[in-house]
Amino acid sequence: MSSSGPSEPTGQAVLASLLRGVLRGILKPRNRAGRPVAAQRRWLEKVARIARVPGSIRIAKGSLRGIPGEWVEAKTRRESSRTILYLHGGAYCIGSPLTHRALAGHLALVCKARVFVADYRLAPESPYPAAVEDAVSAYRGLLESGAEATDIAIVGDSAGGGLTLATALSLRDRELPLPSNLVVFSPWTDLSLEHLGAEPPGEAMLNRDWLDECARFYAGTASRYDPLISPVYAQLAGLPPTLVQVGSDELILSDAERLSAGIEAAGGRVRLSVFPRRWHVFQLHAGVLTDSDRALREVAEFLDATAPPC
Repeated sequence: MSSSGPSEPTGQAVLASLLRGVLRGILKPRNRAGRPVAAQRRWLEKVARIARVPGSIRIAKGSLRGIPGEWVEAKTRRESSRTILYLHGGAYCIGSPLTHRALAGHLALVCKARVFVADYRLAPESPYPAAVEDAVSAYRGLLESGAEATDIAIVGDSAGGGLTLATALSLRDRELPLPSNLVVFSPWTDLSLEHLGAEPPGEAMLNRDWLDECARFYAGTASRYDPLISPVYAQLAGLPPTLVQVGSDELILSDAERLSAGIEAAGGRVRLSVFPRRWHVFQLHAGVLTDSDRALREVAEFLDATAPPC
């Protein structure tokens, strides 16, 4: 586990404060219980358009086994067989390939990979198990297209982080080939909210009432303790090497900590990196915030270090 980072330069501290303020001012107030989900989706897509999308990537619509999404990769990608299946966040109710295009682009460049951002079905229109079924189908589509499991990593943020774990658990239980690695940013792994503490002063995006509503929409008639809804309650043995990144200032910090402890207790290989003074899915600010770039470099190093030998 890593929880220390270099001292923060004054310029970065000011920039971080501004970014946190922007999120609190334009995103957090609109992600609230009782607000129409369609309006939340539209607003998030508007906000996402200001993110810094790298100019050196190309984007193409695509699908895997009928699951729509976007392919993102460098325009001049070096020879590499690495593929990332990216599962976006948004509490299982909002978010899309568009909202995560910038992050996917930076991942593609740093990790020298092609990235497929799956446009999986969302609640409340499509509650559990729709998202898991779609993610598993997209992964199987990668295999059927010729990708080797040993060259695939599944990466996700927030709810997409929980979905990353649920997908890997489903693949394991179906005895399908597992990806080489898992990477999760600020994973939401306990939709029961039973262990959720008080909102920390530095929280920039989430609040309990909104999470509770989205969890209710997603779980539908199923139990929130179902291990494919809340993977922290799953039997976690047999998973691929897993990197967990989280900020110290976020409401669901304990989800990341408990997940990492559970994987370790089950004999798995896991690395937990806690970034001081950072908020929920701060990796979205890659290309702007130094810690976000450092986090993605850690992802690339982790994928390289845990890749199966050729």
